[in-house]
Amino acid sequence: MASKRFNSSTLSHLIRLSARAAPLLCPRAFHTLRTASPRAHLSLRIPPSISFRYSSSSTSPKKYTFEDIQSRLSPTSKPLILVDVREPGELASTGRIPGSYNIPISSAPEGLFLPADEFSERWGFEKPGEGDEVVFYCKAGVRSRAAAGMITMRGSGDESAGWEGVNVGEYPGSWVEWEGRGGEVER
Repeated sequence: MASKRFNSSTLSHLIRLSARAAPLLCPRAFHTLRTASPRAHLSLRIPPSISFRYSSSSTSPKKYTFEDIQSRLSPTSKPLILVDVREPGELASTGRIPGSYNIPISSAPEGLFLPADEFSERWGFEKPGEGDEVVFYCKAGVRSRAAAGMITMRGSGDESAGWEGVNVGEYPGSWVEWEGRGGEVER
């Protein structure tokens, strides 16, 4: 099994690169960061205590459609944890998908790797555990892809605590598609 390790400095540098350049430098590890827009930029501050390991056996996050998300909002459907990774100011001006939680990935990426008790205290919901299904979304799919990729690449050692066995997905259409197609909005 091929494996590469990335420290936080290297990962932060690569993520700050344009969505077009990152896959060229490290195509396997950053296949999850590719976007339709070659001008899309992503900037995350990764704390030095977090390192990532990419393994060729890693699975890509499941991709959800508008219809998938809409059907799972029903109280009778299988539970789905929706996580909006936009900044709080963005949510205040646009609203969010009903029932979703907010973890602002650009300003607080370390929040994904907090121990369970700190996670629930900081974000207001229990850290997903084994068997849970989590779907990340943002405005246009760039940050949600990065968040899902960070979890899928699994931080090494203690940083991965709590994400083992969690089914991670992303909603590539994100808020732009949700709003454009008339999805319900929670303010």
